[in-house]
Amino acid sequence: MSVPRSNTRLSLPLSPSLSLSLPLSEGQGTELTGLFVERPQENVVIIAGMTDRKPTVKWLKGKWLDLASKAGKHLQFKETYDRETKVRKYTQTAGAAGAYRCEVTSKDKFDSASFEITVEGKKKRPEDDKPVIDVWELLKSAHPSEYEKIAFEYGITDLRGMLKRLKKMKAEPKPSEAFLKRMESCYSVEKGKKIVLTCEVFDPNVQVKWLKNGQEIKGSAKYIMETIGNIRKLTIMKTTLADDAAYECVVGEDKCFTEVFVKEPPVTITKLMDDYHVVVGERVEFEVEVSEEGANAMWSDTNPAKYRIKKDGRKHMLIILEAGLEDIGMYHCWTNGGHTKGELEVEEKELLVLQDIADLTVKATDQAIFKCEVSDEKVTGKWFKDGVEVLPDERHKMTHIGRFHKLLIDNVKPQDAGDYTFIPNGYALSLSAKLNFLGKEPLTPVPEKHPPKIHLDTTGNMVSQNTIIVVAGNKLRLDVEITGEPAPTVVWSKGEEHSAEPHQRRPSQCQVITATEGRVRVDNRKTLSSFVIEGAEREDEANYTICVTNPAGEDKAKLFVKIVDVPDPPQNVKCLSVGEDSSSMVWEPPAFDGGAPLKGYLMERKKKGSSRWTKLNFDVYEATTYEAKRMIEGVYYEMRVFAINSIGMSQPSITSKPFMPLAPTSEPTRLLVHDVTDGTCTLKWMAPERIGAGGLDGYIIEYCKEGETEWVVANKELCERQGYVVRGLPVGEKINFRVFAKNLAGVSPPATLAQPVTVREIVDLPKIRLPRDLRTKYIRKVGDKINLVIPFQGKPRPVVKWYKDGAPVDEKIVGVRNSTVDSILFIRSAERDHSGKYELVVQIENMEDRATIDLRVVERPGPPTKVKVTEVWGFNAALEWEAPKDDGNCEITGYTIQKADKKTMEWYTIYEHNRRPSCTSSDLIMGNEYMFRVYSENLVGPSEEPGLAYNPPEFKEKDVSCIPTFTQPLLDRSVVAGYSTAMSCSVKGFPKPKIVWMKNKMILGGDPKYIMLNNQGVLTLNIRKPSTFDGGRYSCMAVNDLGQALVECKLEIRSKADENC
Repeated sequence: MSVPRSNTRLSLPLSPSLSLSLPLSEGQGTELTGLFVERPQENVVIIAGMTDRKPTVKWLKGKWLDLASKAGKHLQFKETYDRETKVRKYTQTAGAAGAYRCEVTSKDKFDSASFEITVEGKKKRPEDDKPVIDVWELLKSAHPSEYEKIAFEYGITDLRGMLKRLKKMKAEPKPSEAFLKRMESCYSVEKGKKIVLTCEVFDPNVQVKWLKNGQEIKGSAKYIMETIGNIRKLTIMKTTLADDAAYECVVGEDKCFTEVFVKEPPVTITKLMDDYHVVVGERVEFEVEVSEEGANAMWSDTNPAKYRIKKDGRKHMLIILEAGLEDIGMYHCWTNGGHTKGELEVEEKELLVLQDIADLTVKATDQAIFKCEVSDEKVTGKWFKDGVEVLPDERHKMTHIGRFHKLLIDNVKPQDAGDYTFIPNGYALSLSAKLNFLGKEPLTPVPEKHPPKIHLDTTGNMVSQNTIIVVAGNKLRLDVEITGEPAPTVVWSKGEEHSAEPHQRRPSQCQVITATEGRVRVDNRKTLSSFVIEGAEREDEANYTICVTNPAGEDKAKLFVKIVDVPDPPQNVKCLSVGEDSSSMVWEPPAFDGGAPLKGYLMERKKKGSSRWTKLNFDVYEATTYEAKRMIEGVYYEMRVFAINSIGMSQPSITSKPFMPLAPTSEPTRLLVHDVTDGTCTLKWMAPERIGAGGLDGYIIEYCKEGETEWVVANKELCERQGYVVRGLPVGEKINFRVFAKNLAGVSPPATLAQPVTVREIVDLPKIRLPRDLRTKYIRKVGDKINLVIPFQGKPRPVVKWYKDGAPVDEKIVGVRNSTVDSILFIRSAERDHSGKYELVVQIENMEDRATIDLRVVERPGPPTKVKVTEVWGFNAALEWEAPKDDGNCEITGYTIQKADKKTMEWYTIYEHNRRPSCTSSDLIMGNEYMFRVYSENLVGPSEEPGLAYNPPEFKEKDVSCIPTFTQPLLDRSVVAGYSTAMSCSVKGFPKPKIVWMKNKMILGGDPKYIMLNNQGVLTLNIRKPSTFDGGRYSCMAVNDLGQALVECKLEIRSKADENC
């Protein structure tokens, strides 16, 4: 757009979405354009969906210059917003020519508008035009003192920014005189693996030094340095994070630099976090275990004053010293390769009384034991008698073992009778019982005879006139006062049936108890009979009878001793169903309730593989079904149940089978109709947004006619792909479709189509979409794989046929695969016979489309023929040849000619890519004999064999082999002792014989006294300063593959004394 030299105002009203629409000038009709005309409209409008979020607008000049920092006198921006139309209007006032662009971003959408401003002024004369100057090059070569002058002259407004960019520009590296090839700028390696740093130096004999962060590295098992010719290698074995550093290879003053980055492998979590269910004030310790020792783990936001993080090898722990109600929630732990979470539930302190204190009746000097059981082992307490604290002394002893608290009173006295109370510390709870002292004065004897009488005390453990309840494990002592004169005889017996519940009935056999020692015993005195059971058991529950007799009569009393105990564990704990974060549990009541009504149950759960059990309820739960919530999907859990009655809590039940909370997936997304024919409908969809730990087994597709409610399942088996062709649909009907996703937890909500689909055929003419590279001659080399994919369109499905040179292709030689949208022709290994014109025909009834592909398979050509030297003159020779018989199925592009001197037989290229079948070889040496060879070339390359212009004659090498023969024998010698002497002979033979010198048939070894020489077959043995012991017979033997020869001589040594005589 051209405007006069003045300010130009551009306005862009924006609604908050990003579809670009530019206004048009008159006479342009309705065609959209992105260019302004001579006088542009006032507005450039961007129309989009309605949203109140303000878009981000950026103005750019050219490709990269952001105008936000250039606002000033000559460049201004203004923003307005119309609340009624929800249109934002941005105005730019510019006074400079150039290309401008406005970019708008909102959420995940983006759009832009581009325009140009051309300023018209006086036209410059041609002589006024100046050459274009690159300011960057000018700044590079200028002195810093000239920067401001250049900025003023060339109108640079952001000089500081340009200088920063100029400083960051990399200077061209100077060519190195020491290194042929430098190391890469950086290397990356995984922790624990090795890495090799390699560079190539100019001098193969130069010594290099390796530095790590400026410190020299010495060779070791960790760092291995190698020298292979010009290559220098540094191998770092078993890299650690300490090896993440800068490395240098130094040659003299030249250096080669690189950096090594050690990547730490992802740290996975091998032991998941357990859930905790505690009461206020308890210590909580979340623990996870990671795959690598010393790795970092990140915990969710914690308060350092209250929480403590601890590391122990691969274990990471988050410790809460005293848990409070504000600590309830999920706790997370992350590593760079895993995540786990655990739930903390904190309950107010609540103490359960598992066994209350029982009233006691004891006699003088006996021991009284008060015993109770509470639910918390850590709870302490105090004992009181009639409101006064009982302090420990010689007769009063207090014990606390686990959940049991006991008060022992030895040698009971009358003043010990009263009310005893146990009060747990920190709880508004008290347990009371009464101690009855049995120590009345003996009755005054009556001289008259009186019939016996049994006086039963109905207080204490007597719950009725004839029933006594005893807690299993406790002691029962029943003191019965007896009167009668004379003193009656007492008999205790066990037996007789008692009218109790059927499961409590005992055998009616009567058993007399006479033992005075043991667990069940009787202690009889004149006026008192005591029946004692130590550690009551369930078998002790029965009817007991005491019978007293004397001459005046008898009396009987019947008692029923009922033993109550904690119940048996609940049975058959199992999981009925699971949800995304919950499970429904059920169990059966215990087989025996302990003789007391069941109050309810306590439940615990834990993650599979963990040893930490978490309580699910603190209040007693009465039903036998329970829905456990706040579980983690995809994690296996186990559960157990305790039964509780008035006596206490049972042992835990057998742990349930592991179960995993799972949930069905969300519905499939983006369900659409891909294709419709007269009887089929092709559906496609995307996977559900949420799949969960249960995974995805497949999809179920259903359909029904419009207006009906009966849905028909289209697929008998689950569809694993995200697409399916529904067949057998009635033509012309409107059909509704829906798709379910299914996994272990069940079926997801359905994905449905907004509108029903009408089943009818859509006719589409056949059309071949031939790729651009197949429209010309398609050339491939012999042995290449050929895979031609030709897309086409047409409905109904067209018939596809291939022809080669007018005949149908042989599918044994050429493979063909057809689908509904394309056809593939493939050849596993191309041969020249596969060359030809292939024609693809796509036909629907009487309509068809054709496409032709010219395939040519080429290979190297054969050698040129009839290569000959036609003329030789001076230092030149003329050569001629004929084209090869086999051109490799493509045009010959040239020839390569080489020559060789017969003396050296080293070949030199004199012409490459010679187009003509002739050439002239110059610069030959007169008198020398030369050979010439020619290679033919085509598109694939040169021929494998050359055409030769000279074949040297063959000749047979003369055999000169012979056995060793001495041509000059050894001669006997006589020398004076102390004067060096020499013995010589000559030998011939081929191959060259091996020479062995011997003295008296003993081979002379490496004695420096003997020097053996061999000069062109002349053999010499020098003996330095011989003595009389060196005399004897010397022999020389020559040996080769054909035989051996031997000569001998005698050496006589004369002493100097004999010589003087």
